[in-house]
Amino acid sequence: MAVKIRLTRMGSKKAPFYRVIVADSRAPRDGKFIDIIGTYNPLTEPAQINIDSAKAEKWLKNGATPTETAKQLLVKSGVIKK
Repeated sequence: MAVKIRLTRMGSKKAPFYRVIVADSRAPRDGKFIDIIGTYNPLTEPAQINIDSAKAEKWLKNGATPTETAKQLLVKSGVIKK
């Protein structure tokens, strides 16, 4: 089972809001997930990123691989060093 850190879309039409989640790579985008580690709101200026760094570090140490977008958010929030 490959575990990924990725985004799942929430919010209404034309007003996206995302949760940063840990999920099995085979699960659908908005489907079953293992853990919620944060949120991302691209509509605010600047974009609002809230990530629980302790949870994120725990999952990264356990072998979860972030997607490209999730990796950028983790870098911006300071969980991953450049």
